[in-house]
Amino acid sequence: METLLVDRRDGVVTLTLNRPEKLNAVSGAMWRELVEVFEEVEDQRDDRVLVITGAGVGFCSGADLTDGEAAGNPRGGAGSSLAQMRVVGRAALRLHELTKPTLAAVNGVAAGAGCNLALGCDLIVAGESARFTEIFSQRGLNLDFGGSWLLPRLVGLHKAKELAFLAEVVSADDAARIGLVNRVVPDDRLLGETASLARRIASLPPIQLSLTKKLLNQSFAVSMAEAVEFEDVAQTLNFQTRDTTEAMMAFVEKRAPRFTGE
Repeated sequence: METLLVDRRDGVVTLTLNRPEKLNAVSGAMWRELVEVFEEVEDQRDDRVLVITGAGVGFCSGADLTDGEAAGNPRGGAGSSLAQMRVVGRAALRLHELTKPTLAAVNGVAAGAGCNLALGCDLIVAGESARFTEIFSQRGLNLDFGGSWLLPRLVGLHKAKELAFLAEVVSADDAARIGLVNRVVPDDRLLGETASLARRIASLPPIQLSLTKKLLNQSFAVSMAEAVEFEDVAQTLNFQTRDTTEAMMAFVEKRAPRFTGE
């Protein structure tokens, strides 16, 4: 790939944004390659967990506004801009709809669409020097890459408006305090800690994790009665899998279960 590095080990796919000379600003080519990788991970049975990180000293500084393909280009007219932005939206949806667990290992700056790329993952591990900003208002833009949907669900509506309006930089510790990230670790342990967490998740039953992720993602859009019905149907499906049988046998036999995704 032109802009990404992809590594597969023990069920964990590590996707590295690879434009370090631009703090991994997303070019038009990178948007398209992100969509390609997200779809590939969804389709590959042996891919159990996706980790996203950035090469060099930054996670992602947002869309590369010097690249006419990276974001809506006003010189191309509304139709051209909308077509370009829909590639951005497609990447956001492919990440959100991925049925497998996703983790962001945030090193350095995560700004604009880069911030929302991290927030779109299921779990976020931040290095202690990481910083987050919804920089859009300072560029004369509104939130994109799903930020308008993600932020209120993570930090509440009023805090989301503060982050979006003021575009202030949030430190890793403050991000953890307000619920933007799950863990903050020393910079030199970021990749190791994230890889360890990813391996733990990859060892769990993939069908059950996928169902749990779907139940949680749709929880804000359904009633309690609907949620319980979906839980009942999902649990019925679980009881038909070999992994649930294996988990119960392992419990009785007092050993660690071995999950195969069947």
